[in-house]
Amino acid sequence: MPDDHAKALLDIHPAVEAALQQNKPIVALESTIITHGMPFPQNVETARQVEAIVRENGAMPATVAVIGGRIKIGLQASELEWLGTAKDVLKLSRADLAFAVSTRRHGATTVAATMICAHLAGIRIFATGGIGGVHRGVEHSMDISADLDELARTPVAVVCAGAKAILDLPRTLEYLETRGVPVIGYRTDRFPAFWSATSELPVPIRLDTPDAIADLIHTKEALALTGGLLVANPVPSLDEIPSAEMARFIENAVEKADRRGIIGKAVTPFLLSYLVEKTGGRSLRTNIALVKNNAALAAQVAVSLRRGTADVPQTRS
Repeated sequence: MPDDHAKALLDIHPAVEAALQQNKPIVALESTIITHGMPFPQNVETARQVEAIVRENGAMPATVAVIGGRIKIGLQASELEWLGTAKDVLKLSRADLAFAVSTRRHGATTVAATMICAHLAGIRIFATGGIGGVHRGVEHSMDISADLDELARTPVAVVCAGAKAILDLPRTLEYLETRGVPVIGYRTDRFPAFWSATSELPVPIRLDTPDAIADLIHTKEALALTGGLLVANPVPSLDEIPSAEMARFIENAVEKADRRGIIGKAVTPFLLSYLVEKTGGRSLRTNIALVKNNAALAAQVAVSLRRGTADVPQTRS
């Protein structure tokens, strides 16, 4: 549970508060997918469906956003609907979160900011689409997503479909290893590439059940190892765009962004929008499918955590 200073900045939805008090499973959900990741009305429809999937799998959803400077842990239906068409909504990461709160702005939380807010509220599991990572051309731009350092410092387990394939995936995995972040392939030996179920990159750890993931989380906590962990959950094969096909679209998108001089936080929204157009909407449909898939797994892991399935080795005195 949050301390008094942090709690003063949070508005926790009554249903989420009750779940926290009763030690029930909860899954945090980000809000940039609503404001920056998908067009209206698919964004609101998807957010509602994802929350429903979390409930169907036995957990309480807690969509995170900043509205009028208040950190919302769980949104009212009217707030979620408003966020789907709202203007002047900041895209918040670690560097922007305090600014948005102190100036009473509106903001949608990225992976990093959602992890921070979830941890403040006492939520241990977070489902998203894909994490940010090391950008292509990092040797010139030094563009590395804050998501990676957040995974190294904040104790929240993140369930995703890998890193977005528009990134430098080998360097992203190398950075996570350097920062000591466990990367788990769920029922896969290969790192998922967001729209594609597999890449050529091996995952360091493979686990095949939600209980096994919960065991790892419990053991990591028992060893007092800091930071979170990443669960890479491949998009279902029926919904994926094969990596060889997707690579052609991505190369064209990256080239277009370079020619237009698009940098920083504007890169990912531009590339995602471009890919939706050039794939005839396939990338958006895949995005929706993988978010739902991740929400289901995150809820199952949250249930395992609360059920106490882990058999954690006891430390000798």
